Amino acid sequence: MKLWELYKSGTWVEPFLMLSIGLFIITSIILYVLIISSRSRNIRRNRRLTDYNKIIENLMFSVVFQDMPFSEVKKDENFHRLMNNTFFREVLIDSIMNLHKNYEGNYAEKLERFYKDSGLIKDSFKKLRSLRWEVKCKGITELSEINCADAFDRIIKASQGGNKILKITAVNAAIKLGGTKSIIYLIKYSYPIDDWTQINIINAFKKHDIGDTKGVELLLESQNTTVIALGLKLIKELKLTQKIPYVTKLVANAPNTLIKYEAQNLLQILTVK
Repeated sequence: MKLWELYKSGTWVEPFLMLSIGLFIITSIILYVLIISSRSRNIRRNRRLTDYNKIIENLMFSVVFQDMPFSEVKKDENFHRLMNNTFFREVLIDSIMNLHKNYEGNYAEKLERFYKDSGLIKDSFKKLRSLRWEVKCKGITELSEINCADAFDRIIKASQGGNKILKITAVNAAIKLGGTKSIIYLIKYSYPIDDWTQINIINAFKKHDIGDTKGVELLLESQNTTVIALGLKLIKELKLTQKIPYVTKLVANAPNTLIKYEAQNLLQILTVK
């Protein structure tokens, strides 16, 4: 009753309006400050990015085309100072990755050597240990791009994670680094491999042009029917006619009707003259 009488009296209206206006003004000021602060940070970041790119461009030119060893690079006090800056290291890594995609042979080897000698490879391994899947993916991509074979076992372990994007990224990286060596781990894979993941795995084999296909037939012996299906699709896409005896054996010992039908269909495709 007291609350009802207070409501009818209208004495609460003025304090309520003043409080609402005050909160609105304070909120507006806070939002304005946050927007200005964010814009200022972005402007400073973009300026630093421009400056760093100029420095990195000159540095990479010296390393790749003028054969400057890292022992000479690290004598530069400015470079030594910048390497203690996390943002600079990240920009440098991205630059090396982009260059490595466009160069091969001796030039690519120089970039790989600089990446390891400078300690930037430790940054990628640190990302690989991250609990955040997107950070882990970035580390895996960097290590596979730079052909770090030492990361193979850790990348295989990461491929067993639950996140689909992480799984695909790790499997693709393992295929790039290990080729058909990665098949051994796929055979023992206990989780279902969906169609999207299978397509990505097949594309990885085709993209990296795995010349030695020895071991692909082992996928047909897996206890995981989705792995068997992947093996059949790989044999079909890569046109591996030398695997016909293994497909024939699968037809006779297929774990279910669907696999048997797919194997029979593949056998017909491979034996067509």
